[in-house]
Amino acid sequence: MSLLSFAHVAKTYDKNHEALKDISFSVEKGESVGIVGESGSGKSSIAKIIVGLESFHKGEVLYKGIPLPIVKREELGQFRKETQFIFQDTTSTLNPKLQIWKSITEPLSNYPEVFPSFLNEKAMSLEVTAKSLLDIVGLDETFVHRYPHELSGGQKQRVSIARALSVEPSLLICDEPTASLDMMIQVQILQLLKTLKEKMQMTILFISHDLRAVSFLCENIIVLKQGMIVDSFQIADLYHNHRHPYTKALMEAASTPEK
Repeated sequence: MSLLSFAHVAKTYDKNHEALKDISFSVEKGESVGIVGESGSGKSSIAKIIVGLESFHKGEVLYKGIPLPIVKREELGQFRKETQFIFQDTTSTLNPKLQIWKSITEPLSNYPEVFPSFLNEKAMSLEVTAKSLLDIVGLDETFVHRYPHELSGGQKQRVSIARALSVEPSLLICDEPTASLDMMIQVQILQLLKTLKEKMQMTILFISHDLRAVSFLCENIIVLKQGMIVDSFQIADLYHNHRHPYTKALMEAASTPEK
């Protein structure tokens, strides 16, 4: 059974705009799957459907065999713990009034029975746990008492990753997590995600307009255009001649130096 599966999913915002058309794919446990496409291709709609921020009018979405959206309260609580989301806009996702350690451990406050097994010892307090999580994402303990406005974009994204990891999710959904960062910080965040995936055996669904980012992190790639899957392949097959023309266009764009 797949960890996550979409079967013939369609979504229409209005009569003139089909955001998703007959979308079918699956994500297996431990995989890193990339969804790539231009703005308006429907890739973010997929992420929002998974976490319940948007609905769909046709098809089926399953998480561990359970249809989404989940209605049973107990199953919904478990799902929210197991699926964590990293957004592009970190400024709006971190509470400006909370110190960083409180933002990081907010999920743990909602699930007090949870403690991340990848930490060597159980922390005596949430603040100490936050220090350990900051260390994992490459930030030192001096950040615990800072506020979001005191951090750079890259540092805030690392904090967002630490918060998502705090409940040891089964599925980490990353929606354009590096799009607003400069190139050097993008590389650092992608390398961090790759290292953490290998260390923690995480499943990642990585959404981006940048084929370079997707091909660096992901083993399997899905290409979206105008709400449809036009290509799907393993990373080893990226340069095969039978790739879709749009995939080739994305490859060409990715290889063109930015001005």
